[in-house]
Order: sequence, then C-alpha cells, then structure tokens
Amino acid sequence: MVAIALVTGAAQGIGLACAEALAEDGYKVVLSDVQDGVMGAAEKLGGVGMICDMGDIASVTAMFDRIEAEHGPVAALVNNAGIAMPGDFLSYDLDAFDKVMAVNLRGLFVATQRAANTMVSQGIEGAIVNMSSINAQVAIPAIPAYCASKGGVMQLTKVAALALAKHNIRVNAIGPGSIDTEMMAGVNANPEAFKMAMSRTPLGRSGTAREIGDVAAFLCSKKASYITGETIYVDGGRLGLNYVVQ
Repeated sequence: MVAIALVTGAAQGIGLACAEALAEDGYKVVLSDVQDGVMGAAEKLGGVGMICDMGDIASVTAMFDRIEAEHGPVAALVNNAGIAMPGDFLSYDLDAFDKVMAVNLRGLFVATQRAANTMVSQGIEGAIVNMSSINAQVAIPAIPAYCASKGGVMQLTKVAALALAKHNIRVNAIGPGSIDTEMMAGVNANPEAFKMAMSRTPLGRSGTAREIGDVAAFLCSKKASYITGETIYVDGGRLGLNYVVQ
C-alpha cells in the first residue's frame, strides 16, 4: 500500500513544492487549501485535492475523515498552511490576531493531533513537519500575530516530538527565510526593500520554494530517522548574521 502524505496550504508556493518533493519520493499526496486552485495542482501530481479551511476545526476534522475513508491513514503530514495579516502594532485588530492564530497555530495543532492519533492506533511510524519561520526567532513589528504564531509552532513542535517519541513518530519544523513566493512578492517588486532583504542574507539571494520542499521531504524520509523536535532554518545564513551590509 502506498503511503499517504498530506500537505496543507498546497495550492501554490512552498506547500505545492513540498507536495511535489513528496510525490517524487513515492508518496500518494493529498493537497489541501482554501483556494480552488489546489484541485488542479493535485491533478498535475496525480494526487488528491481537497478544500479545507485550517482555521475551522470542523473543516479540518472532515478532511481527515474523508482521507482516511477514501485513501487510508496519513503517514506524513506537512502543516504548511499559514497567513500573515500585517498591521500597526498599537492598533492591531484583535479579530485579525485571532484569525492568524487560528490558522497558523490552532489548526496546526488540530491536524497534528488528529494525524498522530491515527498513526498511534495503527502503529504507523510517521513523520510530521510544521512550517515555522525565521520569525520564530527574529521579529518584524508589522506582523505581530504571525511572529507569535510561528514562535508557538516552534514550541509546539518540541512538545509534540516529546509526546510522540515513544510511538516512533517524529515531529520537526522548517523555518524559511526570504523565499521567492507570493508572500514575498511585495518585497520583490520594491528594489529598495529587496536590496535590504538580500543585505541580511549572506548567500545573497532569495531561496526557492523547492529548496524548502526538499527539506520537508528529507525530514519525512528515513534519512532523518534520528531527527525529532528540531526546527531547521533554511534562510541563506540570515540567523547567523550579526550585522546588515549597507
């Protein structure tokens, strides 16, 4: 039986790249997203597309029910879905804060818990990869909820790894830096903003979505069989830099 890999937020960008890498590794991939485009993306990979709002617990539960009923248990889960919703710190809208936390942190927890329960009950030595960010470590004032949620993802990854280690279920996270995706489009379109972003990136370029996807596939593979509870920062060296080149 072919193992099932579920990737959330997979209509485009990093999520789609993760699904592509996992499909190449032999998984039957299920791609979920709130965007209809996920259906076409899944079809191109020979996978399954599903519409799911990760901020809605009922939607997440229904997705897992359907996957298990129609395809089998999830053996690899990539919790990639996320939103940012920038705003001024002093006037930041609490509804926006709650929405970001619901998708980025609560939804991730619900999916992790559900996948893990099935893995445990069926004796699956699975792998879970959570998408964190360098903003779990370094902050940007204009995205307070995003930064808080990604710091939470880092800690929740450690908690889940410890809780599930006795079941041989590994849980890790990835912390992308400046990656050339839709979320970075505004920076790419502004020469000064792009120059600033690259000045704090020692490798001197944006990362690609596939470079994140390859790390996700690695963490789901047997090659990472002794890695759990870690956040791998894929950031071109940014977190190691103690000054910005002008």
